[in-house]
Amino acid sequence: MASDRSSTLTGLARVGFRRLTEADADLNELADLIGVAWGDLRDAASDAADPDAAVSGILFIARRDADAVRSLASSETGWRALWALLGASTGFAEFFLRHPEELRELVDAGTRLPTDVEMLDELLDAVGARDGFAEDGSERAWVALRVRYRRMLARIAAFDLLSASPVDQVPFVAGRLADAAAAALEASLCVARTRVSSTGAAFPREQVAATRLAVIGMGKTGARELNYVSDVDVIFVGDGEPWLRDEVGESRVIDIATRLAVQMMRGLSEMEIEPPLWEVDANLRPEGKQGALVRTLESHLSYYDRWAKSWEFQALLKARAIAGDVELGESYVNAVGPKIWTSAARENFVDSVQRMRERVTDHIPPEEVARQIKLGPGGIRDIEFTVQLLQLVHGLSDHGIRQRSTLAALDALVAEGYIGRAEAAAFSRDYRMLRLLEHRVQLRHLRRTHLMPDEPDALSALARATDLGDTADAVVTMWESVKREVRDIHVRLFYRPLLSAVAALPEGERSLSAEQAKDRLAAIGFRDPGGALRHIGALTSGLSRKSQIQRHLMPVMLRWFADGVDPDYGLIAFRRLSERLGDSPWFLRMLRDSSGAAEDLTRVLSGSRYVGELMEWIPESAAWLDDQQRLRPRSGVALQEEARAIQTRHDNVEDAMHSVRALRRREMLRTAMGGILGVLTIEEIADTLTTISEVTIQATLRAVRREVVPEQDQALDFSVIAMGRFGGRELGFGSDADVMYVYRPNGVEPQRAHELAQALVKGLRRHSEDHRLPLDLDADLRPEGRNGPMVRSLDSYAAYYRRWSLSWEAQALLRARGIAGSVKLIRAFTELADEVRYPVDADPQGLREIKRIKARVENERLPQGTDPARHLKLGPGGLSDVEWLVQLLQLQHAHAVPGMRTTSTLGALEAARDAGLVGASSTDRLAAAWRLASRLRSANTLLSGQTSDVLPTDRVKLDGIGRLLEMPPHSASVVEEEWVRTARRARRTFDKLFYG
Repeated sequence: MASDRSSTLTGLARVGFRRLTEADADLNELADLIGVAWGDLRDAASDAADPDAAVSGILFIARRDADAVRSLASSETGWRALWALLGASTGFAEFFLRHPEELRELVDAGTRLPTDVEMLDELLDAVGARDGFAEDGSERAWVALRVRYRRMLARIAAFDLLSASPVDQVPFVAGRLADAAAAALEASLCVARTRVSSTGAAFPREQVAATRLAVIGMGKTGARELNYVSDVDVIFVGDGEPWLRDEVGESRVIDIATRLAVQMMRGLSEMEIEPPLWEVDANLRPEGKQGALVRTLESHLSYYDRWAKSWEFQALLKARAIAGDVELGESYVNAVGPKIWTSAARENFVDSVQRMRERVTDHIPPEEVARQIKLGPGGIRDIEFTVQLLQLVHGLSDHGIRQRSTLAALDALVAEGYIGRAEAAAFSRDYRMLRLLEHRVQLRHLRRTHLMPDEPDALSALARATDLGDTADAVVTMWESVKREVRDIHVRLFYRPLLSAVAALPEGERSLSAEQAKDRLAAIGFRDPGGALRHIGALTSGLSRKSQIQRHLMPVMLRWFADGVDPDYGLIAFRRLSERLGDSPWFLRMLRDSSGAAEDLTRVLSGSRYVGELMEWIPESAAWLDDQQRLRPRSGVALQEEARAIQTRHDNVEDAMHSVRALRRREMLRTAMGGILGVLTIEEIADTLTTISEVTIQATLRAVRREVVPEQDQALDFSVIAMGRFGGRELGFGSDADVMYVYRPNGVEPQRAHELAQALVKGLRRHSEDHRLPLDLDADLRPEGRNGPMVRSLDSYAAYYRRWSLSWEAQALLRARGIAGSVKLIRAFTELADEVRYPVDADPQGLREIKRIKARVENERLPQGTDPARHLKLGPGGLSDVEWLVQLLQLQHAHAVPGMRTTSTLGALEAARDAGLVGASSTDRLAAAWRLASRLRSANTLLSGQTSDVLPTDRVKLDGIGRLLEMPPHSASVVEEEWVRTARRARRTFDKLFYG
């Protein structure tokens, strides 16, 4: 007996049941109710994706109407259809429980799809429609319509579920669903006409009959790509027969049409005895929710001519007349068609489409992103947006790709050469699979959803419903694979047709395709497509190995260039780099075999002229991209060893400095590349740039001293003191190297020592010059500024500071730090500086003078015509505010607070916070402004290759700065807003602490 029981449960498990004991009991009860053998019921369950749900649903129906179930069991096709339906959809189980009499309509279900004509006739019959009016305008008519619609939906679903290959049936099923929706709209409009013209209504029947209302299907409805349960997007166009317009006026006609539209929507969407079918969504109309529900054709066209945004033309791509007045609907579609296909010529059209796709992704709740079939990365929207953008860009001149449906458009794009066959085939296959998943998850409860289930049982049922096996892992593995493939094709599909159209065309045919190629390049972001074409031709023409590899790489690299800040410059720089490297084997291997390195190369070239110009002179730097560790800064010790080795190898200063300049350029380039690619933080960049400058100055000083100071005067001590941001180890790209020079005769005759020191300074300044990457040794912070001697002895500095020092000179010393030359002299100078910059009691008059100078600097030193709010150094909340405040605090408190005796701005600020001199929130605001201003200055220099303290107003440059700061594309406004907000907070804090 136990063995029989075990065998029974094993048989149930083999069919797919999970709750074996409950299933056995349900099957027994169902067998008793309808007279079908237990074993036959078990075998029938094999057609169900979820046998437990199927038998439970059928049992509930049988308890209410056993005869209806028993009758259907005698039909092989109907019986299979019922198990398939209820195994995939608890929503249909609830429908048949409400209406068991509808089971008889499944007798031949699953054998074919109903036609559009059949469905329209059936729904019109459901409401007793004749001459555009229904027999009954009450809720009963809409209940009948909803029941009949779901009967048709069940027949479509049965065919879908029982198909040998449901993924191949997706376009046909989606088309029939759209036809069913159109038929439902038509039938509901008939009920609305009767309702609006019923006894006591405001509109006579003859006026309602003479009112023309066209229903335009949009989105998936218009494209005949509808889901089982989806919003049905529509636009309404109203008009009236000429006699009606003459008699009551246009506004009255639109009033009638609007009342019809409202009632028609209500009949399908509002709660009644029978649940609503789906939402009729008219929000794609002109002005959206705020606009009139119904407009005349002329009003629509006027809006599209004057006010419509780019996304509205993209939405119109799928517009189709689906219900109501067919002639008026076709007139609308024909009239808006030319506007759709010229919309890509609008300024920033491609950019706006891309931003819209990004906004869609950004608005997905974080917890849903990984489960989104439709909107998430690698989902349906990636395919649809890609296809639509290609259509809109190229459809202006090519009528062959003007298709509504996604799959038809894909076929057309392949036929016309805009998409490669492999990518199109993958996109088509993946689109069908994603749509099949979407259909199945909506069937489950007959509810609108685009989320993959996360319960193992639901995933297993989904696997069975999509013919992917019996396990949750099977469907999840497939889905993740599809998402990866879709996402990859989505970001590169624009570019392969460009390669086939430009690189592979014979010379005689190129003139025929040049405009097409230019359109494609312009569409993906190149501002000079003609120039880009020439560079592509130069890179890919010929039969050499290099050209062959470049031809294979160019489509992908064009995609990466187009994703960058300046695709045109990136391509030019890449061509120059390729020409400099020639046929270098390592370069060709890296391009071919290391996709990460090739992508990073396009990123740094399209994102930074600073990098592009340096890489042209240091082409071997491309090899660093193949190993991220090579983008990390080399240690100061390693650089010092290399610099000393240079001095050993070269006998004269000219040769030595040529190699030192090369070292500096190379390491500055390494740092820039590491910064752009996110390998280095802003703090690491500042520290590295400072170290590079120190090593360069030290090496230069050694070389110059060897040439300038004779053997008998070697006792002379000479040192370079770093000042400003250099002294604080806070350099950015483009920063000057503020310095002071000091010497000590140390036994050398004083006048002779002074002359030698001047010669050392002159040699340092001359040999540190670099026309490719300037190193400006700026000594303006020395005593008496530009009017003072370029170099002083230590005693002269001591005498000056003790007798004449001004407050700003003591302030300048706060960041003084010895970096080259005599260590003993640096130590002595530091002791002298400490006496001046860390006084026991700060001079109140001197502090007041610093505040006065700060106010004068703000008023007088800003370049004429510059918006103060955009000046990152001298503007409100900029670097100067933070640094002057910190320095004021240091002058007041550093003697008593050892932690504030540092040349680091942020280090001193944090010490002031720890000492209770500045609040934590104030510290955070000031530090945030200082860091952001530093990052913006460096990013501006990297982007343009030129130094500037002013945040640009050009949106393209701002976006480029944002990208360098690792913001998403199109962040120009975010950059501005972030700076303005951060600077404003810092300025309020500064005013309170500095002047308060």
